[in-house]
Amino acid sequence: MMLLLLVLVVRLLFVHASVSGSNMSEGTAVFKVAGLSEPCQTWYKVFGDLNTSATPLIILHGGPGACHDYLLPLTDLANSRPVIFYDQIGNGLSTHLPSMAGNEAFWSIDLFKDELDNLLSHLGLRQRPIDVYGHSWGGMLAVEWAATPSAAHLRRLILSSSLASMDAWRVGVSALRKLLPRDTQDVLDHADETKEFETPEYEAAIEVFYKRHLSLTRLWPAKEVQAALDWFAKDPTTYGTMYGPSELYISGSLRNWTSIPLLNKIKVPTFLINGAEDEAQDVAMQPFFDHIEKTKWITIDNAAHFSHVDQRQKHMAVVRSFLDN
Repeated sequence: MMLLLLVLVVRLLFVHASVSGSNMSEGTAVFKVAGLSEPCQTWYKVFGDLNTSATPLIILHGGPGACHDYLLPLTDLANSRPVIFYDQIGNGLSTHLPSMAGNEAFWSIDLFKDELDNLLSHLGLRQRPIDVYGHSWGGMLAVEWAATPSAAHLRRLILSSSLASMDAWRVGVSALRKLLPRDTQDVLDHADETKEFETPEYEAAIEVFYKRHLSLTRLWPAKEVQAALDWFAKDPTTYGTMYGPSELYISGSLRNWTSIPLLNKIKVPTFLINGAEDEAQDVAMQPFFDHIEKTKWITIDNAAHFSHVDQRQKHMAVVRSFLDN
């Protein structure tokens, strides 16, 4: 009798594991890049079932180079739709290309738009409606892609803590920087002059900024914050080449980037979301609101750049409401 019960328990556990596993899948998409002798691999993970009629939500992570891990709270949305995460090439579980560090021509926005199209083709999502959520740099990539003919099947767009132009971003970040303690500002100013961004003093000064404008969650750092910082440390190729050595020193290929001339091409309903203490200040997101025809905007109190962590329940509620209505 005991043996029979054990067999039944094992069978039930197996069935439960199979059901759970059927709602989650991961893999890699082969991505051929001009100029590379070997194809790259884009890693992805799907929460939910792509074979249902629900509109899939594609998540574009920030950084560049922060990887998908820090956005995993968005799996909260997977109870009513498939949610797809992926690591952009050069990062995370996808192909790394450290030999391309500093190559601004290679690490272009077109490269990442092509990768997104390639992933959608791999998943069979080029012809069916999809929703896209872009956080920070992921929002920059999202608007660039959404303004192209490739996005004809885009249903809804979410731009979370992102920026419409680097000039607007600088205005907001510079204002926040001036509110930091005087000694912290002095350390940041000294590093700007000397280009020494890896000293303990500079790292401590950046942490002061991060605690105010990256995430308000305590104890510091939240696991999602640590995940993003860890990936930057493991391979800074894309972040260093495209953004710069520090969040407060923009010297990479995106230094003069703007999406403003493209925004009137985006015709789908678009949702803007940022935190009241976000490094993505309102000035950085205002052009989205001004130039995208169908736009709704919510700023979440007691939240910074990681509002999906700082105010997780509120963040998910407003995103879910936008997607469902």
